[in-house]
Amino acid sequence: MSSSKTPVIAKAPNNAWWRSGVIYQIYPRSWQDSNGDGIGDLPGITRRLDHVARLGADAIWLSPIFTSPMKDFGYDVSDYNDIDPMFGTLADFKALVMRAHALGLKVIIDQVLSHCSDQHPWFKESRSSRDNAKADWFVWADAKDDGTPPNNWLSVFGGSSWQWDTRRRQYYLHNFLASQPDLNFHNPAVQEALLASVKFWLDFGVDGYRLDAINFCFHDAELRSNPGLGEPDASNPTVASTNPYAWQQHVYDRSRPDALGFLQRIRALVDQYPDTTMVGEIGDESGMLMVAQYTADFDKLHMGYCFDLLAPDGSATYVRGVIAKFEGVAPTADKGWACWALSNHDCVRFASRWNTGFDATTQAAMVRAAAALQLSLRGSVCIYQGDELGLPEADIAFEDLQDPYGITMWPDFKGRDGCRTPFPWEAAGQDLGFSPAGATAKPWLPVSPAHQALAVDVQEADADSTLHAYRRLLAWRKTQPALLQGSLALIGDDAQVLAFVREHAGERLLCAFNLSAKPASFALDATTAVAEVLSGSGARGASLQGSTLAFEPFGVLFARLASKAG
Repeated sequence: MSSSKTPVIAKAPNNAWWRSGVIYQIYPRSWQDSNGDGIGDLPGITRRLDHVARLGADAIWLSPIFTSPMKDFGYDVSDYNDIDPMFGTLADFKALVMRAHALGLKVIIDQVLSHCSDQHPWFKESRSSRDNAKADWFVWADAKDDGTPPNNWLSVFGGSSWQWDTRRRQYYLHNFLASQPDLNFHNPAVQEALLASVKFWLDFGVDGYRLDAINFCFHDAELRSNPGLGEPDASNPTVASTNPYAWQQHVYDRSRPDALGFLQRIRALVDQYPDTTMVGEIGDESGMLMVAQYTADFDKLHMGYCFDLLAPDGSATYVRGVIAKFEGVAPTADKGWACWALSNHDCVRFASRWNTGFDATTQAAMVRAAAALQLSLRGSVCIYQGDELGLPEADIAFEDLQDPYGITMWPDFKGRDGCRTPFPWEAAGQDLGFSPAGATAKPWLPVSPAHQALAVDVQEADADSTLHAYRRLLAWRKTQPALLQGSLALIGDDAQVLAFVREHAGERLLCAFNLSAKPASFALDATTAVAEVLSGSGARGASLQGSTLAFEPFGVLFARLASKAG
């Protein structure tokens, strides 16, 4: 009898560097302009990679660099297998990868699988008729009898997620811009084509992927309408309450169970390459619960992140709730793995988002406390460019906006440009060092005057700067096995102080943070007796007084605990 079993493909070795790794996100348009056209590029990234290596990160994540009409700044791909000329060439990217590897940095690229550009050849063919070879590669549907869209699904960027096409006389689905049609993952040929593009870059030498909006890949094949929620409050970190998208329970247009099977397929492919990884963006109200689902059992994503810590609330009570939620469903690695981010290219920078009117001293302490917290959590870490400088959100005038999301939702939602402004390298340099000397083109977004005093060269010269604080913290973290590999147990329920114990191989490390602008105290019991207050991390603003921790505003303390009795 012949066997029809699928052959088992051996996995490549993986040293799991990512499990305790620190990933540094680079937004290429705003990192470094090398040719004076006002837009950051690949040679500019390569030139400045030393900054990331000196910081102590393990990898870089590049937001999209593929060929694109840039309606959503690269998240609308028109060729998955080439570099947009705006950023450079394949040779430039190869040079970047080689330089990164020489510096000990892994390279993770942003891959947008759920949708592409309406300029992609696949969509151009698909929309040409109802019977072409790619007619079913996108999500097409007939109008209702009254000409309206087939259901009530809404776009994240405003309005219906259905766009009428006069050629096919049908609607097509777009969860984001109308120029970003959604691919039909129910078609096996679509999955095969996307997996081929993933393989292309793995063969090129990248070390992994950040998968954009990965929970949007599948839709309900029956096109059932979403149930309504009524007018929302501001508690949902994934979407602003001013956006009608927040009025629906998105059970049919995203986060479908079918996605898990595709994640297993892409994981099987990535696992054929040594020491590779994937981190997925999961935009869903269930947050950490879905992160656990998408990363469990070592056969889907390696890591996942959601928007729970990208919310406006940075209080001890809120953050404790986020941690408790994830620990409740994923207390061990086989149940899921989180990648913790405080900022990224889609949200207000945490230095502003968690600032409720602090003075400069308190603001600096808050940034350091947030960094210490992020780097102490059980999981991987993603630092967004400028976090290490304590950059606040830039104030962008309406006439300077580039983000279509912000232009549509102005003025209550100003879009994402405020976190995407050019990186400040040199306080006295042209465009703060973003542009080469003598460049005549204006940067694609204006530089922020508030960033001048926080430029890299200014902070390099100040041993007590936020930049040096990040470097110390990252270097110290690498010497602490409990932070890299340990379990996490929350202690207490204080409104100001967040505290937990990381434990590994018998060592217990107390991590305590005053996440408020007022002094605080936190009593320890016999199970958390301190053996030694640890130095070397740069943590400050807290002390041990008997069996009580005393905190200044946003103070931080790390301590080694005494061994458990018995």
